[in-house]
Amino acid sequence: MESDRCSSWHVRCSTRADKDKDKLPVHIQDQIALLIKEMEILGPYRKNWKNYSPLKKGHNIPENAFHCHLKKGNPTYVACWLILNKKEKRIEVFYVGTHENCPY
Repeated sequence: MESDRCSSWHVRCSTRADKDKDKLPVHIQDQIALLIKEMEILGPYRKNWKNYSPLKKGHNIPENAFHCHLKKGNPTYVACWLILNKKEKRIEVFYVGTHENCPY
């Protein structure tokens, strides 16, 4: 298990998430960058972030999807990601933005 922590994960943003991220306030962009860096080093299970949880698979939600809050309050900002391939250690961030527009 220790060797799993030493090898890095590959994290990418979907095209939509990448475009949406650039429209967010700078301090939220910084939070997204920090979350992505943590996932690259430690993997997709980010229990140290507020309201982290797996998402229930649904029409707009793929399997192996997770979310957390980047900022609480009004508006609340959220990030959602999924494990594309656990063996190859690939993650995709598929949503960043306000809670109101979140796909879950």
